[in-house]
This record gives sequence, C-alpha cells and structure tokens, in this order.
Amino acid sequence: MATTITQKPLYTTLPVGQDVIFTLTNTATVNTYFNVKFIAEVYINLFSPSTATADLVGTFKTTPNAAGVGMFDFSAVVETKVKADNLATRFFSQYKTIPVTVTGDRVPPIHLVDKFALNLNSMKYLVIKFSMEGSLTATGIPAFITGSDINSIPYKIFNGYLNENNKLEIGILPTAPNDFGLNIGAGSDTNIQLTDSNSSFLTNAPTTQYANIDDYGTVGILSPVRVDDFDRIRFTYYDSTGAILGAENLFTSLTPTSDLRFHLLYLGCFPANLRNYSTIFQGLVSLGTIQGGYYTIQAKDTVSSIAQKYTIYVNCPNLKNYVPIRLCWLNQWGAWDYYTFTLKSTRTISTKGSTFNQLKGTWNESAFRLDSYKGGKKSFRVNATEKISMNTDYVNEEESEWFEELINSPEVYMLEGFQQTESANAMLNTYVTPVRLTTSSYTRKTIANDKLMQYTFEVEKSKTFRTQAV
Repeated sequence: MATTITQKPLYTTLPVGQDVIFTLTNTATVNTYFNVKFIAEVYINLFSPSTATADLVGTFKTTPNAAGVGMFDFSAVVETKVKADNLATRFFSQYKTIPVTVTGDRVPPIHLVDKFALNLNSMKYLVIKFSMEGSLTATGIPAFITGSDINSIPYKIFNGYLNENNKLEIGILPTAPNDFGLNIGAGSDTNIQLTDSNSSFLTNAPTTQYANIDDYGTVGILSPVRVDDFDRIRFTYYDSTGAILGAENLFTSLTPTSDLRFHLLYLGCFPANLRNYSTIFQGLVSLGTIQGGYYTIQAKDTVSSIAQKYTIYVNCPNLKNYVPIRLCWLNQWGAWDYYTFTLKSTRTISTKGSTFNQLKGTWNESAFRLDSYKGGKKSFRVNATEKISMNTDYVNEEESEWFEELINSPEVYMLEGFQQTESANAMLNTYVTPVRLTTSSYTRKTIANDKLMQYTFEVEKSKTFRTQAV
C-alpha cells in the first residue's frame, strides 16, 4: 500500500511565490478503505533538511479527488515562513571593520555591512512527510494506515515571487512528466543562481548603476549548488577616462555546507560599504580620483567568472546643491535594490492633531486668577507626517522597466549615507527610515514614445513626528 508522489516541483530550489503543487496516488488504499484522506506534514527549517518535531509547521489533509489522487498546494503555507533580511548576521558580518559578535548589542542594518552578510530569513529547507488515514468500515474511525507514508526530497525555498512573464518549464518522460517549475540555473531565462558568466545576482536591476560616494547598498547572491565554487568577488576601479586605478579580490572563504545561511549571501558593494573597510577605495576617495569614475564587480570561482559583470558609476558632486535621496526596496527575488534621486525634491509636512477647550483662569487656588496664556481651543497632541516628492535624472528603458518593482514592493525605505565619524556606542538607528510609496500609478516610458524619460515618485514617512503631550 505504498503511496507515490506523482507530481512535485520540478526544481529543488524554488521561490515561494510559485505554485508548490504535490500530487499523490495510492490506488489500492483508496479502493480498500473508507473515509480515506491524504495527510501532509510540512517541516521547514534553516539548517538541515529534517522531519524533527520542532520543525513541524502544520499538518494538512485532503480527500481523494475524482481521479482518486490527493492534491496539495503549499504555496500559501511556505510563503509565510520566509521574509526579508533587514539586519546583519552576528557572527559573519562586520561594520567599519568591527565584527558583529554574537554577544554584541549593536547589529547594523544589512545595507551597511562590510564585505558579506549571511541570510537568516530569506531561505529555508522544506520537507513534506505524506501519509494516509482511513477506516475499514463506513462508520469506523479513520486511523493511520501502516506503510502509506513517504517523504519528499528536501527543497530550498527562498523569498521570491513569479511574474506572468517568468517562463516555467515542465518535466520530461519518463521521470517527471507532470512536474513543473522555474529554472534558475545555467541556460535558463531566469539564471539567478551563480553558474557562469550569464548568471545574475538576485536583482532585475540594470548591470550598470549610478551611486553617490556616500551611498550604501548590497546585492543578494544565490551561491552555486556547491557553495565553495563561489571563491571571490573581483573589484576593479577606473577613473573618468577609463584608466585602471587599482583592483582587489574579496575572498569568500566558503566551505561545503548544508547550512542555508551560506547559500544566500548579501554583498556590501556600493561606495559607502567600500569606504567602511577597503584601504584601496578609501585612498581613491581621498585623492578624488574615483569620483566621476566607476568600478566593476564580478563573482568568480578559482578560475573563471560565474556571474555577469556589474558596473557602478560614482556620481560627481552635484553643483546645484540638491539633497540626494536614496531609496531601497525589497525586489522580486527577496533581496534589496537601490536608487539615488539626485535632482530636485520637495518635502511637505502635514499635521492632524487633537484639541480641547481650556478654562481661561485658575480655579483650584484660594482666589481666581486670570492667566493670559490659558483659555480657548488648545492642541492636546500634534501628529505630523512628512511627504517627499523626488525626481529621477534622465533614465533609459532598462531603468524604466526596473522601477515597476519599486511601485510593487511591500517594503520601501530611505537610506542615509556614510558618516565619517560616529560614536562607538551609536545604535545606528538613524540610517534606515521606513516609508510608504504614495505614488499609485506608473507609466512605462520608451525612447520611441517619450524621448527623454524622467519619473517623479512620492513617499510618506511611516513614523509621525514626536511632540509633547499637553
């Protein structure tokens, strides 16, 4: 009475935002027992594929359908078990060359890290234990059917979702004719797992980006299947004429491991992150030679490139004295994207307070006294919120399409820039400000239709200004 898994996800690494369908069959049991149900015990954890009791997140049951099979969709279950990483990991990260220790109290936002940070929330193991229950008579109490249990293989799920234009693949005969899923490996349209020079980081951003010298930011990296095949990041620095200023390797020192914290990494690669620790980059900043220039980032194994080359142009100082505003948002693949608005921005503060009518004198003393500052309608509390309207520079079509993720993102933040000096005890609580994107519509522009393309976005700070309560 063995149960067979006849349909499952085609690939073992998958975003939680796709259909996670499992279909089971056990014809002999379905035809023999009454009140039959297929049972699925879902186990999710970070460190190793397991069916340990502590990793059980839920038990689900379904009756056989008209074809006599049990069918489950676990996407609604698994997507609640992964989420964005907002803080650096303690034992692997550092900030301005100081390690973030297990016992330390200060944990920087993940956007500020030197070198690498591990994920704690974005990727998990998924294992499902299937079984069946039924009764020998129509009125009997259903019980577990011995020999009907079977475990799925381990899957790695991460905090991504699919769009309608993401191409799925189906299995082939004879092994997996019913399986389907998103291929994220070599040769696929969604090559986001490091394998070759066509792979990308966990972003749909253009491979050419622009940043100010004070801008922080990370990119998400989905390691190769063999984690230790990701050997280093190569930085190469150029001046405004394209002449090489220097280069350096950032080694990962990864070893084979089933610990998923090392399977999805964050690389601090924007100018402020490099200013945190890189003596080469710090020297270029001091000389003023990298401003107006650019640098390239490329992931490598011990021999060759295992990802596309990314280029970051370092903006020259803005002579119009516009205050730059840097937004970061959660992207399609569960990592972070960034954009710095360098042109005119306007800030508007609106208030909405509570009022009361105050007596105009003193009534609780030996004689009445008329106080001129008392009386009339007064504010009990003032709640003020700030809205910011910001403008992009001229953008290209690739950036125009990329901004659609900003509109759709559930998490958007304003990010402050590099601080040369700060207290050793600083909690680093002023760098990341949650905001809500209030721009509700977006028009994708093209050069053919619109020639020069610019966009305006508006955000509202999520936290109200604090005031005294009367």
